[in-house]
Amino acid sequence: MTRIIVYTGKGGVGKTSVAAATALLAAERGYRTIVLSTDAAHSLGDSFDRELGPEPTEIAPNLWGQESEVFHNIDTHWGTIQDYVSSLLRWRGLDDVMAEEMSVLPGMDELASLLLIADHYDSGRYDLIVVDAAPTGETLRLLGLPEAGRWWLDRVYPIQRKIAAVAAPIVGRMTGMPTPKQDVYEAGEQLFRQLEHIHDLLADPELTSVRIVLNLERMVIKEAQRSFTYFHLYGYPTDLVVCNRVLPDDAGDYFGAWREAQKRYRPMVDESFAPVPVRDAPFFDEEVVGERMLRALGAAVFGDADPTEFFYRGRPYTVRRDGERYVLELELPFTSREEVKLSRYGDELAITVGSWRRNLILPRILVDAETVGGGFRDHMLRIEFAAAGPVAAGQKGAG
Repeated sequence: MTRIIVYTGKGGVGKTSVAAATALLAAERGYRTIVLSTDAAHSLGDSFDRELGPEPTEIAPNLWGQESEVFHNIDTHWGTIQDYVSSLLRWRGLDDVMAEEMSVLPGMDELASLLLIADHYDSGRYDLIVVDAAPTGETLRLLGLPEAGRWWLDRVYPIQRKIAAVAAPIVGRMTGMPTPKQDVYEAGEQLFRQLEHIHDLLADPELTSVRIVLNLERMVIKEAQRSFTYFHLYGYPTDLVVCNRVLPDDAGDYFGAWREAQKRYRPMVDESFAPVPVRDAPFFDEEVVGERMLRALGAAVFGDADPTEFFYRGRPYTVRRDGERYVLELELPFTSREEVKLSRYGDELAITVGSWRRNLILPRILVDAETVGGGFRDHMLRIEFAAAGPVAAGQKGAG
């Protein structure tokens, strides 16, 4: 069974280095590993200090690397559809070169990169697939595509295909416009099926987990909290958070204030992502480039632990729709109702249990929803939100 690990985080936090270090460590422990980048601004090859291309390149024993390339990906996954789009643009008067360039629609490259994960999984050649994903916002958009594709395939595509089958011959004769042939629709349907397949792989808690890389800075932590919420909202489980570039206690006077700020933010990370574990990676005294430094980073993060293991299983909380309400459920073991206090500030829900406090960033769909009820039973906190209607200004609280 092939294991899939997706690393993401705000741009500049060092997620590529952590992904590369994980892949190298796993390969040296005997796992056939491929690490691939879905970020359009590739830096994976730079981490290994060698050139990588659109096909898997052997880096070390048991280790391969890959950086996707737009035209290679399109030829592989979008060839039939692109040919039709290109013919349509030529009909509108564009020359061959411009039509070829313009037929590369926005998002095609990122989507094809996502499909590479399914290709490698289906090949059976690897024990571990490590994904160096794009910065958080792009990754969230990318991981939402399979859900959108499934909706389109089930609800819109059949109707559109039937209409086109009737209207296309008439339109073609009257205007001369190229109309999509059967192979174009079949290619589109296959693409949607592949999207559904990748969604099933990434949402399978027995195969896949997302790992968030962050730095101990307030803005970075806030973005990581939001991404944590949305990953679980889409059904993609998170099993580890990595605090990267943590300064040592003897960092010196110049870094003193920075080190003190990191000490203040570190407990916030534990509280925000509990019960998902958090591991630290130090700020090294030299650039993390090449196998030697990647090996040091992998050892710092994982020690003797197996980097492929699941460090947490389950969902810290879930959001679902129940009739006319949305319901957020959070498991709080070893807790009584009297110990739980709630308060709400805009898009943040603060949960206090004794001296322990956790801030959850609410999904966008709940930001303007009014808190209308809830309860605590069998160690499960349940909070109900109205499906529509703005929340009153200021604090919304419940005990």
